[in-house]
Amino acid sequence: MNRFVVAVLVIILAGAAIWQPSQETRAVVAEQKPEVGFEAPHFSLKGLDQQTYEVSGKRGKPLLINFWASWCGPCKMEAPDLRKLHEKYGLQIDFYGINVTSSDSPESAAAFVKQYELTFPIPMDLTGQVASRYWVQAFPTTYLVDKQGIVRKKIIGMVDAKYLEAELKKLLEDKGPLR
Repeated sequence: MNRFVVAVLVIILAGAAIWQPSQETRAVVAEQKPEVGFEAPHFSLKGLDQQTYEVSGKRGKPLLINFWASWCGPCKMEAPDLRKLHEKYGLQIDFYGINVTSSDSPESAAAFVKQYELTFPIPMDLTGQVASRYWVQAFPTTYLVDKQGIVRKKIIGMVDAKYLEAELKKLLEDKGPLR
């Protein structure tokens, strides 16, 4: 019986040594994390307009990512401010208003966008996988991502328009981590 246990342990240890992910794989996984100082998790989603929107590392402009649902009261209160900030900074900063459709419906999302006259892209997270990768636990949740693809700010809950505008200005100055 002892030889059998030893043989099983040897097989398990040998398998673990062979199966270990490469250094490169571990580095990529470690770098993508929805936290300040880490690369924003990559994704590709179709929007309400049927265009594809992606986050995949470096980009031409900084990015505001706002996760929301049409039934969310704070999302409703925040929507007019996001619209105004997009009108003011939309040429300098990309805005993605990700509807977590797995907790909503495409019809309700479209009605919300129409009601609040949102003109920035609305990627649709139909399965909730992107919200899960970004550890979204409350609506709204907003991330600010710099041109290098690094998360510079994570805001859980509704944000004051003046505060968000100040953070957007810091993002445009690109002076490292925002606090």
